[in-house]
Amino acid sequence: MKLSGVMPALVTPFDAKGQIDFKAFERLMVHLREAGVTGWVPNGSTGEYFSQSTEERRDVLQFVKDFAKPGEILIAGTNAPATREVIEQTAIAKQIGYDTVLLAPPFYTRPSQAELIKHYETVLAAVDVDLVLYSYPAKDGSDISFELMDHFADNPRVIAIKESSGVLQRAIDIASRYEGKIQLVSGSDDIALDFMFWGAESWICGPSNCMAKACCDLDRAYRSGDLGKARQMMKTLYRAMNILESGKFVQKIKYGCELQGLPVGECRGPLGLLTAEEKAEFRAAMQPILNW
Repeated sequence: MKLSGVMPALVTPFDAKGQIDFKAFERLMVHLREAGVTGWVPNGSTGEYFSQSTEERRDVLQFVKDFAKPGEILIAGTNAPATREVIEQTAIAKQIGYDTVLLAPPFYTRPSQAELIKHYETVLAAVDVDLVLYSYPAKDGSDISFELMDHFADNPRVIAIKESSGVLQRAIDIASRYEGKIQLVSGSDDIALDFMFWGAESWICGPSNCMAKACCDLDRAYRSGDLGKARQMMKTLYRAMNILESGKFVQKIKYGCELQGLPVGECRGPLGLLTAEEKAEFRAAMQPILNW
């Protein structure tokens, strides 16, 4: 499957009682579709999958699948700490109708590269899905090495890597080494334009929840060949993107949705509330995006 365009790493809206708010979810996704996103990535780290029960994860996947139109890309986050549980979550996604999953290294366990290779092989053997690797070492505590990518480079079911290390040199190396084999997916939002330049044709984008039109316009400007316009857009987006990358990522994205008139509730613990100062800083950076 060829990945392209902006695919939001969806937040999961919660109501005042902390339950999933599917009405708010639908309002958000209608807004994102109108902005021009190309698909949906539920139950990733931006979606707070770590705080959800298996039943809640199933309900989110089913809701997004039911909302999606033919031709829209669907990628399910099915991460968990143990291989057995990842297989269970992936089998649920497959049953609902997801043919592609996004998998970071299992959190908490910090597997070696040999263990991680075995983990991915075991999941692929157990469930007939394609795999998008997810490199986010700052959050997962484990890297996805070139040794691992070399191992899977000729496996047609390992189709891409969402690269969220924030290291541009690594993204360039991935694009150079695995061209035609493993697609490079932008996952470092404040250098998204650099990723595009180096061959990333898709962007699994948490910030698009609260700045969808701006992100889609940036993607469209680059694709049209208007690099000057794309550069100016990235300059406008950069401050807000950089603040997101500085910490409390999900809380700020949810606050950004509120600023857009699309409230999605607070995060579940242990993620805490933003301070007044943090809100003010992000609100100021969002102003040109709100007026996009």
